[in-house]
Amino acid sequence: MKVEIMPSSANGTIDAPPSKSVAHRLLICAALAEGTSIIENTGANDDILATASCLEGLGAEINISDGTATVKGASFGAKKEKLSFDCNESGSTLRFLIPVSLLFANECVFSGKGRLMERPQSVYKDLFEQKGCYLEFKNKMLYTGGELKSGVFEVAGDVSSQFLTGLMLALPLLEGDSKIILTKKLQSAPYVDITVNALKQFGIEIKKITEGYFIKGSQKYKSCNIINEGDWSNAAFLDAFNLADGNVQLTGLDSDSFQGDKIYKDFYKALSDGTPEIDISQYPDLGPVLMVCAVLKNGATVKGTKRLRIKESDRAAVMARELKKFGVNVEVGDDYIVIPKVTPHKPICDVDCCNDHRIAMAFAVLCSVTGGVLDGAQCVNKSYPDFFKDVKNLGIQYKII
Repeated sequence: MKVEIMPSSANGTIDAPPSKSVAHRLLICAALAEGTSIIENTGANDDILATASCLEGLGAEINISDGTATVKGASFGAKKEKLSFDCNESGSTLRFLIPVSLLFANECVFSGKGRLMERPQSVYKDLFEQKGCYLEFKNKMLYTGGELKSGVFEVAGDVSSQFLTGLMLALPLLEGDSKIILTKKLQSAPYVDITVNALKQFGIEIKKITEGYFIKGSQKYKSCNIINEGDWSNAAFLDAFNLADGNVQLTGLDSDSFQGDKIYKDFYKALSDGTPEIDISQYPDLGPVLMVCAVLKNGATVKGTKRLRIKESDRAAVMARELKKFGVNVEVGDDYIVIPKVTPHKPICDVDCCNDHRIAMAFAVLCSVTGGVLDGAQCVNKSYPDFFKDVKNLGIQYKII
């Protein structure tokens, strides 16, 4: 889908979309709980639907209607011989459910689309080899199996926090206590805080210790009724229109949220006040929109960018290539990106969204100033399917080509 955006400004009040990060975790917790849980404000983007579908494969019953999910937990009977899961393009679905799936089947096969199967799984592979389980890729699918046992799990925290979340979801159900020992500094630590908080709401306790986390065994998930919070990550794109001379007021966001991306407010202020150095090592999903906001304001140096290369696209390379179409020459280093202070012009050709929702939404903000065409804009369905409808209601003019 191509979307042509005309120069226009966003004005008005809007609710933040549901948090995808929190919803993944709440759905999995509910699927592992006895009884029925109700999760309001779940949303229904592609990633959440992928998680729901995989959980149904485990035996849970899930109905999502008008944004509310009703979840009847899966029963823990005899393990099945083999189960298959289609994760679409959701890295969270894949990494969260790899350990959980071992509780339900002797062998599990995961498939996906886009770059999903290219994203690193080395942390699990190394762990499983030590624990008598296996993980291997064959014919663009991931196979895993064996019996997951409690114990000590040494995890490098600098690849993705999603590996810790996957372990935290599964280990409380095993006999015997477990420890997760961090061998390298944890990146995206706020996402682990989200996991611990979600588990707590379903009756599971995770204790933080000096070297990592302690997880008591033989715990049970308890069903509950809960309201999912608004999403600070996607709210950042709506709020970015304010740096493009808009006047958008966002509602439905919890200032006490464990979501680390709420820090974007501080980053936006720094971009408006000067030419700052910003470290996004704990907040990589903010990378694309911060680069666009730096263009709209005073430029910036963005540090901690090396993990942008292993997202839905190589976000560092893609942003640099596409910004060049606007007359913005970006310097990309191993772990930093320098965005100069420059006045952008209308792109010389269509912007390639590279099947990356955060790339598409970031350039939608920039094109609201310069005008321009987004090619592949349907990728916003991954996290925010109502994005274009919502920005249209705020006054952004566009047409679908």
